[in-house]
Amino acid sequence: MATVFWDRKGILLTQFMAPGTTITSEVYCEMLHKLRRSIQNKRRGMLSKGVVLLHNTRPLTVARTNALIKLFNWEIFDHPPYSPDLAPSD
Repeated sequence: MATVFWDRKGILLTQFMAPGTTITSEVYCEMLHKLRRSIQNKRRGMLSKGVVLLHNTRPLTVARTNALIKLFNWEIFDHPPYSPDLAPSD
């Protein structure tokens, strides 16, 4: 499985997982730490302007993941879990 994080300028981080593995809160938090480092390296100043995440992953419901996102001062963009005619990333 591939997890890709991007912004309007291009790909920030790509993570690959072995077949049969799942994304747990621990794995997702590590991805968020890597994403933060990638933003610091590739998009200087972006962290101070604010980061908005758009995602629909299950680990998002875990307190640990939410606490990390809050610690980073990132905002979560909510959208319906099923919206075939809506593409919020466009």
